[in-house]
Amino acid sequence: MKPIGFLVLINLVLLYPSNVRSFDSVSDLMVVSNGTVRVGVDQNKGGAITLLTWSQYPKNVVNVADPGRLIQQSYYAGASLDRRSEGQHEAWSPWTWNPIQGGGVGSWARVTVAKLVDPKTIYTESIPKLWDMPDEEAAALMRQWTLLEPQMANVIKVKCEIRCDRQSNDRWGKAVSRHQEVPACYFTRNFGIVKSYLGQKNWRLETQPAGPPWGNTDPPRKAMACFETGKSETEAQGIAIFSPSSTTRWNFGPHGGGQSDDSTAGPCMHIAPLSRIALGPKSNYSYYYWLIVGTQDEITGHLETLWKTHSGSKGEHTATSEKK
Repeated sequence: MKPIGFLVLINLVLLYPSNVRSFDSVSDLMVVSNGTVRVGVDQNKGGAITLLTWSQYPKNVVNVADPGRLIQQSYYAGASLDRRSEGQHEAWSPWTWNPIQGGGVGSWARVTVAKLVDPKTIYTESIPKLWDMPDEEAAALMRQWTLLEPQMANVIKVKCEIRCDRQSNDRWGKAVSRHQEVPACYFTRNFGIVKSYLGQKNWRLETQPAGPPWGNTDPPRKAMACFETGKSETEAQGIAIFSPSSTTRWNFGPHGGGQSDDSTAGPCMHIAPLSRIALGPKSNYSYYYWLIVGTQDEITGHLETLWKTHSGSKGEHTATSEKK
């Protein structure tokens, strides 16, 4: 998405009785940590994931340059409409009903609930924005559980859910089969080496010129990773996304040049697992995904375990009556 700037995050650490897990909180940022990984969601940015660091990589790997970046929920539904006469952004016209967890062009989404369920789980509810308009809330509710995976120090588990509440006869119309980003992920540009996991400890290097448009590929084990450039395979740190609910080819690729490690910079890396679903005006959809950090060998071991235990985890889609 188009960069428009970012407010610097400030952390205040509040320790739990356990010296292993912590919770950071000011007006916007909530963080959980297990001593190896720190993951944070921002209450002023839709409850999307805006912070991810780990012991071997203390910088924030999440690109937060604008509401379309982050690690976040993003969905598409209905007809593509030209709404420029109402203020729709010229670059995003015509456009579908596209609720974005982080926010729309020039505006951040609103969080209605944000709480620590336990020392390792953050729960949020938010009203997303429609991406194509400067400041238009979507008729939807997004819920998210962001937690540290037990017994796996380098792994984060996320459950996402959208509850659509459009009018059944609105301008976008009935359900249309479209790609859904499960989820949309944006990382700092220095994680420029992209690989798909093939299973049996094998990886496939993926290459793509700077976009958008993005490249696309089909990772057979539903997992892709970005690794640091300029380092050996054994030394480079990386972040992988395992999304077993994905059903089609994934989008991926760099945006901009250089190898910046600045999380607020315009250049970034993008990975988006995709699932094709027809979201109607009253659809509910939920799914799980996992983030795994570390070296290639560390990520490989966790992906093998996750495949054995969660490869059957599929998204759940339900829809209520769409009578006028």
